[in-house]
Amino acid sequence: MRTEDVLAAIATGLWSWDNASGQVTLDAEAARLLGLGPEAAVLTASAVRARFHPVDWNEIDGIVNLAIAEGTLAEARLRIMDENGRVVRTVRARAKTCTRPEPGDRPYIELYGTLQEVAEVRPGTTVEGTSITGDWRRSREAFLLDAGRALAEARSTAEVLRVAASLSMPGFSPDGLAVYGVSGERLTIVGHHGQTAVDMDPFQGMTVDTDYPAAEVVRTGRAIYLPTPEAYETRYPATWRYVKHFQRHSWAFLPLVVAGRTMGTWMAAFKHRVAFSPDERSVLTTVARMLAQALARAGIAETERELSLGLQRTMMPTLGPEIPGMTVAARYVPTGGGLQIGGDWYDMIPLPGGGGAPGADGHGGAGRGGAGRGGAGRAAGEWSGEEWTGGRFALVIGDVQGHDVRAAGLMGQLRIALRAYASEGHRPDAVLSRASRFLAGLQHYQGPGTDGAAMTSEEYPAGGPRFATCLYLEVDPEAGTLDIARAGHPDPVIRATDGTAVIRPTAGGLPLGIEADSDYPTTRLSLEPGETLMLCTDGLIETGGHDMATGWARLRPVLEEYSGESLEKLADALVQAVHGPTSHYTTGPLADRREDDIALLLLSRDRTPVPTARGTVRRTALTIAQAEPERIAGVRRQVRDLLHDWADGEQVDSAELMVSEMLTNVLVHTDNDALLLAEASGEPGRRRLRVEVADTSDELPHRRRPGELASSGRGLLLMEMLADAWGVDPRGDGKSIWFELYEREAGGAETG
Repeated sequence: MRTEDVLAAIATGLWSWDNASGQVTLDAEAARLLGLGPEAAVLTASAVRARFHPVDWNEIDGIVNLAIAEGTLAEARLRIMDENGRVVRTVRARAKTCTRPEPGDRPYIELYGTLQEVAEVRPGTTVEGTSITGDWRRSREAFLLDAGRALAEARSTAEVLRVAASLSMPGFSPDGLAVYGVSGERLTIVGHHGQTAVDMDPFQGMTVDTDYPAAEVVRTGRAIYLPTPEAYETRYPATWRYVKHFQRHSWAFLPLVVAGRTMGTWMAAFKHRVAFSPDERSVLTTVARMLAQALARAGIAETERELSLGLQRTMMPTLGPEIPGMTVAARYVPTGGGLQIGGDWYDMIPLPGGGGAPGADGHGGAGRGGAGRGGAGRAAGEWSGEEWTGGRFALVIGDVQGHDVRAAGLMGQLRIALRAYASEGHRPDAVLSRASRFLAGLQHYQGPGTDGAAMTSEEYPAGGPRFATCLYLEVDPEAGTLDIARAGHPDPVIRATDGTAVIRPTAGGLPLGIEADSDYPTTRLSLEPGETLMLCTDGLIETGGHDMATGWARLRPVLEEYSGESLEKLADALVQAVHGPTSHYTTGPLADRREDDIALLLLSRDRTPVPTARGTVRRTALTIAQAEPERIAGVRRQVRDLLHDWADGEQVDSAELMVSEMLTNVLVHTDNDALLLAEASGEPGRRRLRVEVADTSDELPHRRRPGELASSGRGLLLMEMLADAWGVDPRGDGKSIWFELYEREAGGAETG
């Protein structure tokens, strides 16, 4: 006897399907079981689908996918229906999957299986929409795992509702849902799916004592299952009139419980009948618990985001309107572990009028206490609507230690204090001195500790007092002068008119808050037309495992490459260099360094016509105090940076040597500070370097004849040998010694 005859004798048919053609092949017995007649047939998948109950067809898709993934048999029970939607028989389908790769992206899948009639439902009987799949437990567990993962990944209430609406429950997926919350004594609609907003109006603002299933669930904390419209109308006649036009047949209302408190109700509505068997109730209850947890997490995350955005809007002001002759741009990029605010900040402050410039030593004279400005002077800078009415203004950038909420709170307090001191008219050194005293006093241990005494450092919140780095810069837009006081902050960077970017060392003091009484000397710089100043926190330099040296090496090419672009494009490029894809190729040597907040300020002075005879000009000016001889090394680096593209490297070495000799001569042989001015002008290949070192001593240098073993006395001899021109100019308040070098080709003659 043939195998086909044996299978037909036990009412078992054979079938196959492949995804390439999308066709289903049925033998005669399989065709008969599907109600297609006694002959073998080849049909499309849609034609076969029309013979199955829609709930069972949706179910078998998940079972087949699970069987493909696990390499096991796919088994399910399916109801066969006639043209009138009546169930005529129930069959058991079993299939084995065969998968092989194809040249394209889509794999080739074939299913081979059997159909066998089972005696569970009598022909002509209308049944509830219960699931009758073969492996209920495996299907349910797979569904719950997928649902749990999807709900756990949702980060907002809208995402949670989208996930809930897309859940395909095994055998009884709802076609409509609603989530109700509680506000006081009223229900609120958190979200819904399958109904329009107009349809939900009658349920909006309903009191919790209303005769409505969702309200009763909130009152009692127990689920309500309504398998038929008759059950709904009998139990809740007052609200049935609002529900019947939806043409649903079954409803489930389940409590959303978090930490023992009922926070709302989840409604699942079905267009087909659902009997709500114990298995189905178990699935609905589990989904409701996961949904409640997801909504609670989303609510907390949204509250934190709103708090963060509120803090950011309050604490991070936007820059003021345009200033004639100058352009300002800023960026702020927080890390903060999900917070959108951190310890970094920037600010732009209009200043009152007043006179007073740094003393001859380049430092401010206000001292530790910092007397305020007084007397007549230029009118105060002021914003009137969208216009700047002239006068000076201040730029502030700083970084409070830490990346948490406390750092953000201290930042806000310190920013307000700095703005207040600046608005009183104090000089930069006095502003930072007072701010340091303010921060130190703000963090004194206060209140009782665990034993009733003053708090110890271990009990102090977030690990003890915090400090802050800060750079305060006072700008005179007309003169282009910058008076800078620095408290442990990275030095400013100036990009010259030819695109050369150089770090400008400035005098500085301890970070704010470490000592109540600290001195912060002021350094005066000049921002020439066409030059750009960059101020930043260490996050821009050190993010990505970099230290100060390697971080600056990463940023300098960006500053120079965007020399002709707007400040907005430059700001974006600098942040992109740190956080963009290219940053992954320039990681630094400190791989374990955590990421940091970033604050960035750019200030540019508009270009003015430059005489063609001088060409491009680079200039640097700074003061070396008697008590700071170690700064001579920094001056040598500045001169080398100024001449980084000079044709002859030997001339650069000579200039560095002569500058060192001139400064050392002033510090050793006089009691005064040294003021250095270096200027490189002209076009590349035909440039002139002029360096002047001035002091207030009237004693002129003179040539000496040092012995063979003498350690000094050769300064003027070096000038004669290395400089193209040099001299000493007496002044009313001292003297100035200078030299000039004219650019020449490497190892060759002068090109000028």
